[in-house]
Amino acid sequence: APSNTLPHLLPLCLCAHSLILCQWQFLNACQGFVNHSIPIYKRSPDMTKSLMTKSEQLLRIDDHDFTMRPAFGGPPIPVGVDVQVESLDTISEVDMDFTMTLYLRHYWKDERLSFPSTNNQSMTFDSRLVKKIWVPDMFFVHSKRSFIHDTTTDNVMLRVYPDGNVLYSLRVTVTAMCNMDLSRFPLDTQTCSLEIESYAYTDDDLMLYWKKGNESLNTDDRISLSQFLIQKFHTTTKLAFYSSTGWYNRLYIHFTLRRHIFFFLLQTYFPATLMVMLSWVSFWIDRRAVPARVPLGITTVLTMSTIITGVNASMPRVSYIKAVDIYLWVSFVFVFLSVIEYAAVNYLSTVQERKERKLRERLPCTCGIGNPDEIMIDPQITGYGSMDPNTTGHYGMPENGGRQERMLAQVALSDPQLTGHVKARGYVNIWIDTHAIDKYSRVVFPGAYILFNIIYWSIYS
Repeated sequence: APSNTLPHLLPLCLCAHSLILCQWQFLNACQGFVNHSIPIYKRSPDMTKSLMTKSEQLLRIDDHDFTMRPAFGGPPIPVGVDVQVESLDTISEVDMDFTMTLYLRHYWKDERLSFPSTNNQSMTFDSRLVKKIWVPDMFFVHSKRSFIHDTTTDNVMLRVYPDGNVLYSLRVTVTAMCNMDLSRFPLDTQTCSLEIESYAYTDDDLMLYWKKGNESLNTDDRISLSQFLIQKFHTTTKLAFYSSTGWYNRLYIHFTLRRHIFFFLLQTYFPATLMVMLSWVSFWIDRRAVPARVPLGITTVLTMSTIITGVNASMPRVSYIKAVDIYLWVSFVFVFLSVIEYAAVNYLSTVQERKERKLRERLPCTCGIGNPDEIMIDPQITGYGSMDPNTTGHYGMPENGGRQERMLAQVALSDPQLTGHVKARGYVNIWIDTHAIDKYSRVVFPGAYILFNIIYWSIYS
């Protein structure tokens, strides 16, 4: 450029430089305003994780291998157990099991969890820490279903003491098998057991024991069952052997139950007894009242069948006879025999009437004979001995309850085998005592049934 233009360009360059400098300062000022006026939010730390991290650091969780039991390679670790039974929910005879809710507590010492403390105060944790340390692997032998309660959170508690002692508690509901002997049902007493055992550790690695003996088992005084009376709870310890793995310590909770009989007295025994007594009413009904006696017998038989079916419907199909089966079937036999008794009475009455009809046909009656003399009739011909007409002047029922019939007849019988011809005339008394079976049944049936009840209740009570 020409030299004379330099003085004119110099102010322009200075202005451009100043403008660029002003823009740069303006941008810096705007950025500083933004940084000071708009706060930048950062994610707050998870206090739970921080607290857990501090606890894990205090217990030195990462410094040890908790997949191994405490004192691995040394003597077996003792694990004490105590149980508090919260409720005994159901007892099922059909499924032969029971359901129980309990608090299961374990006690052991793990020096890996010891921590320094100035006041010897323990620390309590929930189920999150349980998954990171070693705990005994208890299970319920012969259990069908079991679960740990999880409302509102998992009902699991872990308490660690500074010296390494650990308390592990959980709330469990378990349904376990109970082998019942129903041969005395419903007058029976059942003993069921809940068995606790380590699944993986034999007695060389884990020694399971009741912490305070029989006092290790506590029960709620309000526990009650509708059909049973809880007599007692007690504990035992035994060794269980498995051929493929070895010997294991097993803890037993035994409880004895006695069944309430009053329900079965009202629903089974009293109705069966009343049906038997109702069948005896037919012994006092006239044998000729067939529409009265036959329906009564059939009704009692069908009612007993219904009672037996109802009882067996709520019971398991066992292959032996129960006490209630003996009572019901004996009662059924008594009811059935009352029907057979009337059949025998009716049959014998029919046979007697036929004999009477044949006798009347052989003794033609000639009416109008008054004051006949005493007659003699050969017993070999008529089956009747000598009779006095003065003693046969009454009709109807005699004092012994038999049926008396009198026929006025003129007897004219002949037998070619006899040497002479026998003729007689007079009154012939024919006694038909078809009520004898009913009379004996009125005494024999009640007496036999009372004797059966005395023997039955003396054996099973």
